[in-house]
Amino acid sequence: MAEALKHLIGPHTARDTADAVARAWGAFDSSAFLADILPALDALELMQRGQCIADALHRHLPDDFEAAAAILQDCLPAPDRTGLSGWALLSFNQYIAAHGRGHVETALALLKTLTPHFTAEFGIRTFISDQQEKALAIISGWVTDPNHHVRRLASEGTRPRLPWAMRLPRLVQDPAPILPILEALIDDEEDYVRRSVANSLNDIAKDHADLVADFVERHRAGASKNRLWLLKHASRTLVKKGHVKALANFGYEPVSDVSVALDLASDRIPFPGELGFRIHLANTGASTRTVLIDYAIHHQKKDGSLTPKVFKGKSLVLAAGERVTMERRHPLRPITTRVYHTGRHGLEILLNGASVARQDFHLDLGGKETA
Repeated sequence: MAEALKHLIGPHTARDTADAVARAWGAFDSSAFLADILPALDALELMQRGQCIADALHRHLPDDFEAAAAILQDCLPAPDRTGLSGWALLSFNQYIAAHGRGHVETALALLKTLTPHFTAEFGIRTFISDQQEKALAIISGWVTDPNHHVRRLASEGTRPRLPWAMRLPRLVQDPAPILPILEALIDDEEDYVRRSVANSLNDIAKDHADLVADFVERHRAGASKNRLWLLKHASRTLVKKGHVKALANFGYEPVSDVSVALDLASDRIPFPGELGFRIHLANTGASTRTVLIDYAIHHQKKDGSLTPKVFKGKSLVLAAGERVTMERRHPLRPITTRVYHTGRHGLEILLNGASVARQDFHLDLGGKETA
């Protein structure tokens, strides 16, 4: 059985932290520090364990943040010494975010030094939230840093909707201040950094679809293979939603001369079961057409209304006069993220983002609901 995630931080982490701080600052009372932590640690989960150590650091380090930051800096690895790394530095993130307010230059410099040894993407967000202009002015200077972890921190830490982290409402509302950071890193030599840029643009697309579609259009001309991958990955939410310009950016223009017909293997599906269907396409025009075929299942909700979920299909190039039939089987089985209900559901076919065919089917759960 896999070990619980919380054990990534444990008594060994507290002791390693105590040893590192004691080496950096002779006045540190390691015994009192550990007495504050060890009795409470076992009952806590992962993030709480980090916070417990961070709170103890606050009680046992100097009250002056500048002095405390210098001590923490000396706990990190350097060319002339070993130091703390990995999950032991979660508590450093939490301490800096909580007590570095009003010391943005020192706090961000410390997080920049920390990030090659453990992520600092959560720690910097407090300072972006509190002092956006000042923080972004500092972070923007990281895009040319020789360390790829620091460059990635510039894009990942500024993501408006970074998962598992505090949201940045001002950047959700207006992401323009971080676009220069993303542009500067769009051709970074590290895939690790480019993937972060793509994810940030995808975040932005959830609130500003046209802005991201325009960004992609501007940067697509003459794009290298790596940049083209980045732009496609950044557009994934828009493409899935059928955003017309996002699709056109990758050659999926609106088409009127491709006909689509839909056949269901059965319009009554027992649960669990499979929805079998065929999609018949015909290019009735005189020119070759590039098409993206997706489909949406319209699931019935408890109140009888239907809500769609789009599933990726296939990209095709249809020559003039060409006909193609695609077969698909969509499983309808218990999953933890959905409650199924007996009754009418729908299958919709999307061609380059536009709805072109739809049929309803009946899902039968035998009188039961299931999650």
